[in-house]
Amino acid sequence: MKKLSFVIPCYRSENSVGNVISEIVKTVTDDGRFDYEIICVNDFSPDNTLDVLKRCAQENKRIKVISLSRNFGQHSALMAGFNYVKGDIVVCLDDDGQNPPSEMFKLIDKLEEGYDLVSAKYTEKKRSILRRLGTKVSFWMSTHLIGKPKDIDLNSYYVFKRYIVDEIVKYKNAYPFVHGLILRITRNMANVEIEHRQREYGSSGYSFRKLFSLWLNGFTAFSEKPLRIASLLGCLCSAAGFIYGIITVINKIINPNVPVGYSSIMTAILVLSGIIMLFLGLIGEYIGRIYISINNAPQFAIKETVNLPEEEDEEQL
Repeated sequence: MKKLSFVIPCYRSENSVGNVISEIVKTVTDDGRFDYEIICVNDFSPDNTLDVLKRCAQENKRIKVISLSRNFGQHSALMAGFNYVKGDIVVCLDDDGQNPPSEMFKLIDKLEEGYDLVSAKYTEKKRSILRRLGTKVSFWMSTHLIGKPKDIDLNSYYVFKRYIVDEIVKYKNAYPFVHGLILRITRNMANVEIEHRQREYGSSGYSFRKLFSLWLNGFTAFSEKPLRIASLLGCLCSAAGFIYGIITVINKIINPNVPVGYSSIMTAILVLSGIIMLFLGLIGEYIGRIYISINNAPQFAIKETVNLPEEEDEEQL
């Protein structure tokens, strides 16, 4: 019998994650084709999420809990869970109940058609304006900077084959971006339309700062195109300045009474200085992340686990 491994990053979900786990267990049990394990990663949630997860784990030994020592972010939490999966198929979903576990077999059955990964495509996204904007930026970035197929939506609810997770966990740098890692491995993907439920409790844990940090992870860790854009823009600005200088000299020769343009000079200086500072900051971001990676900063640090064998814990240290 094949085994499903569910990986759920958990943060501020004390009122919802228990229902998500119960629905997963019921759906898999009713189907009867698969064994399962549920790996819940508590990303240093400030509420009682960890207590809820521990109670669920006491009632069902297939539910495993990993608690991180501080808040590392969703993608680092996923990486922590990936290091422990034992199943043939990995299922990733959120802890807020918006990804309906009852529809998981739409994704899994599509995967069995020969795809490496199948992601949900929501018929209607029930998210805040900030999250919708963040999703659009993330999709644009993944398409144009990382190489995501244009016709594929890569959301937080997806299933993929075991070999992909075996490759993903080889990545040890401090700034993981799971979608970028997946796209390095395969682009044999498909979408299935899934209902996107209304959030019943709380609000998204993604602030603008966290979304911006995620975008930086994506294009600094998985693409060199921003640096190429900087080089191209620098060449274009230099060419424009050279041409403008020639035009200015010609005009002065033809008409000596033409005044020197103080305003235009200041505008050019401010625009070019802004562009230079922007891309110096971008280069600094690359260099800083290289420095942190060289110093072996961890993707995550595990404080405690529940229902995970001690020998596995020792292997991860």
